[in-house]
Amino acid sequence: MRAAEGLTSERAAALLKESGPNLLPAEKPVPQWRKLWGEMTHFFALMLWCAAGLAFLANMPQLAVAIIVVVIVNGVFAHIQQERAQHAAARLRGLLPADVVVRRDGRVRKVHASELVTGDVVLLTAGDRIPADVAMLSASACAVDESMLTGESEPVAKTAGDSGWGGTFLVNGEAEAAVTATGAGTRLAGIAALTSGAVPPPTPLSLELRRIVRVIAGVALAIAGLFFLVSLLVGFQWRDSFLFAIGVAVALVPEGLLPTVTLSLAMGAQRMASRDALVRNLEAVETLGSTTFICTDKTGTLTQNRMNAVEVYTAEGSVQVAGEGYAPVAVVHGQGTEKAAEAAVAARAASQGRAELRGGQWHAQGDPMEAAMDVLARRLTGTEATMVPARRLPFDPVRRRESVVMGAELFCKGAPETVLPLCGSVPGHVKEQVEVMASRGLRVIAVARRRLAGPSGEWQSSTAGDLETGLELLGLIGLQDPPRPDVGEVIRTAREAGLKIAMITGDHPATAAAIARQIGLIGSPERIYEGSDLPDDDQLLGALLDRDGVVVSRVSPEQKLRVAKALQARGHVVAMTGDGVNDGPALREADIGVAMGRSGTDVAREAADLVLLDDHFGTIVSAIEQGRATYSNIHRFLTYHLTDNVAELTPFVIWALSGGRFPLALGVLQILALDIGTDLLPALALGAEPPAKHVLARPPERRHLMDRRLIVRVFCVLGPVEAAIEMAVFSAVLAEGGWTRGTAPEAGLLMAASGAAFTAVVLGQLANAYACRSATVPPWRLGWGTNRLLAGAVLAELGILAVCLYVPYLAALLGQAPPPPLGLLLALLAVPAVLLADWTHKAIRGRARRSQGAAGT
Repeated sequence: MRAAEGLTSERAAALLKESGPNLLPAEKPVPQWRKLWGEMTHFFALMLWCAAGLAFLANMPQLAVAIIVVVIVNGVFAHIQQERAQHAAARLRGLLPADVVVRRDGRVRKVHASELVTGDVVLLTAGDRIPADVAMLSASACAVDESMLTGESEPVAKTAGDSGWGGTFLVNGEAEAAVTATGAGTRLAGIAALTSGAVPPPTPLSLELRRIVRVIAGVALAIAGLFFLVSLLVGFQWRDSFLFAIGVAVALVPEGLLPTVTLSLAMGAQRMASRDALVRNLEAVETLGSTTFICTDKTGTLTQNRMNAVEVYTAEGSVQVAGEGYAPVAVVHGQGTEKAAEAAVAARAASQGRAELRGGQWHAQGDPMEAAMDVLARRLTGTEATMVPARRLPFDPVRRRESVVMGAELFCKGAPETVLPLCGSVPGHVKEQVEVMASRGLRVIAVARRRLAGPSGEWQSSTAGDLETGLELLGLIGLQDPPRPDVGEVIRTAREAGLKIAMITGDHPATAAAIARQIGLIGSPERIYEGSDLPDDDQLLGALLDRDGVVVSRVSPEQKLRVAKALQARGHVVAMTGDGVNDGPALREADIGVAMGRSGTDVAREAADLVLLDDHFGTIVSAIEQGRATYSNIHRFLTYHLTDNVAELTPFVIWALSGGRFPLALGVLQILALDIGTDLLPALALGAEPPAKHVLARPPERRHLMDRRLIVRVFCVLGPVEAAIEMAVFSAVLAEGGWTRGTAPEAGLLMAASGAAFTAVVLGQLANAYACRSATVPPWRLGWGTNRLLAGAVLAELGILAVCLYVPYLAALLGQAPPPPLGLLLALLAVPAVLLADWTHKAIRGRARRSQGAAGT
């Protein structure tokens, strides 16, 4: 049986049983319980689980239960926030049509797409999505939109013998094609495998938190071991010494840090959403702030993904048509408007695509380029197409033009190099104009006509060669996919923020370079490469592309993956933008995958970490600004938490240095109350600080969260001052109650002194919260009420302090009592002491910076 007649039903059934259904391989979903388990067993959570276990061993069940509650609540919250599952490969299956028209047993019939097998003959018309990889048996005026696979914005003409790919669709014409591959054997399945196989790298935040946890765990274990030895030396039993050391280790773990980080990221994600940036992965909030390199697509990202006719060149001059997208109203200026309108009408006559007016905008129906011809004619004449062609000579890649016969005229449009030779005398300046328009990134179309003579029967049977001759050139039409508004300004802002930008596109190099010049993206000297020119060695590739303003065109999905990996290997945090299926693997591999929400495919959105709901390139920079603010906020509340740890550790250090003769100012449960009681709300409020004005006026942060500046501020300034006030208040209350060194204080006196020390730490942390709002500016210059959440958190902190002191059951559980008047008065000194120390430290650092600046000039 001939191929065009298709398979027999029996043969198709046998092949279906042998090769399986025409479905993309499904990625096995991760069970919900496993995702939730992951939120409760990461590195930081494991440290807290260990702390809870040690608390049980130390016979402190209240502490253990409290820590377990913190881990579970945080894990559930993080799971809820993260539960936008990564189902890119599943979305790819939705790109295949449900039913297709095939020829089997010599007859045309409709079957489900999953029943297609190799050798089936499918019948395709304009608007159909190709159901599998095929080879064209016949094609009439056939053009296929392959942008989702290749990134090429222009539809590709197809003739008999050409290949078509599953998931792409016909924008013009009709075709019959034989299926060459189905299901897992299709090119689309290969991209699905790339997408699901790409493993996202660990985020900078996760690496930093692991580093902090290792440091804290190491310090806690070292100090616990030291205290174990000291307690043995002062006469404790080994069991009591061991339990005491466990209590010290647990006390040094910042239990409130984990929920503070999670909630801070959630607040950052919420703020980004209010600015049309949807975060699909919480840690991506901070990663955005660490971004150093943006690899951006062209079509649909920097441009509007709308072909637009912007210039008509005729014998009478050049006419520019300025209109945003497909808006009905456009500004027309230049010489030769009448001739331009004539050329536009002719071009529309030779086109099948049309524009439909919906919601105040024209929307392309069919080939976007041909729809742009319709929009041009409407803008110049205000009329719609009414005549139906009597004969059509469809476009094919050999002739590279198409023609229609209407009435007694033939209208022809196509590539200038194929249309101009068919015209009579063409002035030399016309050919020069073709080069000028092309150099500006315009796609140039030549439009011509011929007045037909004689009976209609003659030209009805004439060949294209006979008809397309002796043409009269009407003009040249320049089309472009225009840049998005304000994208040039956004690129300048990104560069001021220290970001490098490269255009990575599947489009033509001339078009990509022209757009890059137009928006100011391309660097100097210009570096323009094609995917085929990229070196095979990843180190050489990284060195080649690690520059600002590079343009890489004709890039395959596999090459985009290599680009992301090569730049990451050079230490960059890479943000990769894209909107097509072909972008999915690179979006998954990059540190930050950025997809378009309106024009992007479901595959790109599901593979991305960040989705731009407004498709505006400027939203990326806004998201980076919020990401940097979130990084700064994590730095703020880390400073806040660690300062508290100094005050919590000091009583144990003094007890150990005194050989156990000086009483403990704070107990383990009091420390837990500080970490997840009084400290938590102010820390969360610090995580809500808005971006500083200068956050985009500096390069990305490349330092550790726990860096030298933080260590000096915590362990040499804020922490010691808070600890000194704490111990002074504790000692003063003991002395007022008659305690003498070397004796055991009376229980009531010790509880009152401990309550005074607890109060001093809480009040010191109150001042510390305001001090941590800025690393350079004192709080009174920022304004006491400019962070309303912090003001509310401080009031809540004072309320929790009152409850911990004056509710008898809770106070007894914590091992404290309300402080006497002297203790309360001295504890209040913690507020001015911390603020004064903070102001002094900032003033000294400010003078040092100014001195360095003066020396540099």
